[in-house]
Parts: sequence; structure tokens; C-alpha cells
Amino acid sequence: MSVKFQDYYSVLGVERTASEQEIKKAYRKLAQKYHPDVNKDPAAETRFKQINEAYEVLGDADKRKKYDSLGANWRAGQDFRPPPGWGDNVHFEFRGAPGAGGFDFGDLGGGGFSDFFEMFFGGGGARRAGGGGRRTARTGFHEEPPAGDQEAEIAISLEDAYHGAHKTIQLAQADPYGQPSGQVKTYDVRIPPGTTDGSRIRLSGQGYGGGDLYLRVHLEPHPVYRVRGHDLERDLPLTPWEAALGAKIHVQTLDGTAALTIPPGSSGGQHLRLRGRGLPRGRGGERGDLIVETRVVLPPRLTDKERELFEQLSRQSHFKPER
Repeated sequence: MSVKFQDYYSVLGVERTASEQEIKKAYRKLAQKYHPDVNKDPAAETRFKQINEAYEVLGDADKRKKYDSLGANWRAGQDFRPPPGWGDNVHFEFRGAPGAGGFDFGDLGGGGFSDFFEMFFGGGGARRAGGGGRRTARTGFHEEPPAGDQEAEIAISLEDAYHGAHKTIQLAQADPYGQPSGQVKTYDVRIPPGTTDGSRIRLSGQGYGGGDLYLRVHLEPHPVYRVRGHDLERDLPLTPWEAALGAKIHVQTLDGTAALTIPPGSSGGQHLRLRGRGLPRGRGGERGDLIVETRVVLPPRLTDKERELFEQLSRQSHFKPER
């Protein structure tokens, strides 16, 4: 018996090398878009079933391994026959989609899973739905909001990232399928010292139905410092004589001032390092560094004496920079 090959990677719009998290993220985005309670297009139900079938395979490590063993040269819709011995002594249970508490795709109409899926992963297990509670007749979703993790963004200042802080934030709430609920919830959030851009803060039990809420951190731009992981960078203006003769400069940092020696003959664009003046690294007391980039600046207007001295320097100096 031949069946039509199903390209599950194309259905979810991911590469064959996609990680588990990338597959889960793609699934959730598409499921929210094509869920029949949200999308009233008659074709949405069919698309929704295809998405869930694809995730049922790619979201399960064993099923994905078996599917990948078919190779990468098949295209959706091609006639396909299973290799000899395919599926012998293999039985899979249907997990249900993440955060949905289980589906019964027969309720959606159209025969549930594809023939391709039934041949390789069916065996009756595909029609069993997990989880408790009553499902709606049309969608197969539990009427009670299922448990699941949420993710949101939080913007903090560099000073809060450096010193740590407690912040009270309010987030607009959405239902488990990404639709606005009209409710706003208040959270007390602890910002650990050394929090970096893109890191996540976990609020246990604050997601859907007792799941977790993850806050992805965004560092607000700072007028002085640039952030590179746990290192900080800043510009340091120098006068021509400080650059030429060397100097001792007191540099402002996030926790006070630090003495910095400018070597004689410094030029603009050099990088000088103040160790341990960056963001904290974990709980061991280590810190990143503050990297200072020198920038030679001239007075906006020269006094008569300054002009006289610069003219004298131009006559005395034999230095000719490469142009």
C-alpha cells in the first residue's frame, strides 16, 4: 500500500536541524493562528490538523528519529511505500499538543490523522487523547484552561542589571491560545545582579494553570556604557597633551570611580581595560571588565595662547602620520 508522504518540517516551517525549542515555538505560533476558535477560514481546520500531526511526530524524540530515518529527499505528496520491516514491534502513544491537555482529532472532522501518520505511528494510539476534563465537541480542547509556560519581555536599566533590584510590573494577560483576555496581572520580580540582555527570569507557577512565566530581559540603552555580555564599554575623551604625555585619569564606573593610567603616546581608538568593573558573573563574586576606548578631542575654540603653542609645535615637530 502506498500513501502520500507528509513533509512535517515544511508544515511547521522549520529546518530539519531545528532544535526541540524551535519546533515547539513554531508549533505554538501556527496553532494559535489556525485554531478553529480563532480563525474562521474554512480551510483553517484542515491546516490546524496538519500542524498538530506534524508536531505529534517532530515534538516526540522517538517519533522524530523514526521519521528522520526515511531521509531528507522526499517531497510532500509523493507516493511512498514503507521499507520492509518498518514499524515492526514499534508502538507509540499519542501525547497531545503542548499546553492543550490532549486532542481528539476525530472531533475536528476529516478523518483525524493522515494515512501516512496512521501507517507509521497509528496502531490505534493516535485516537486516544490524554488528560482529564471534558473536551468541547468541535475542537477537542479542554474547556478549563490547560497548564503551560508563558513568556513575556521586561525592560530594565543597566543600573538594575548591575546592582540587582526588585521591580513590580504589570502584564496584560492572554488565554492559552495567545488571545488577549482583557485582564492585567501584577508581578513582583527580583532582578539578580549581573542579569544580561536576552537572559530569562523564571517565575514559578505564574504561567497558565500553574505553569511557569519566563521574563526575557531587554537592557535599555545607556547614555554612557555599551554592554558586551558581562563586559562594559565606554568612550574616554582625552586632550592632545594627555594622549601625548600620558596622564592619570579618574574614570566614572557604575559603582564609583577608578584610576586609569594613560600611557604616553596614546592615540584615539585604543582600548584600555579596567578589570572587575563590569557586570557580576553569577554568585562567585567575579565581574566582567570595563573597557575604555580613548578618543582624542580638541578644544572647540583655541585661545590666542593655545593657537600660538600649536603653531610652535607644528614648526618644531617632525612627526608625519601616514595618510
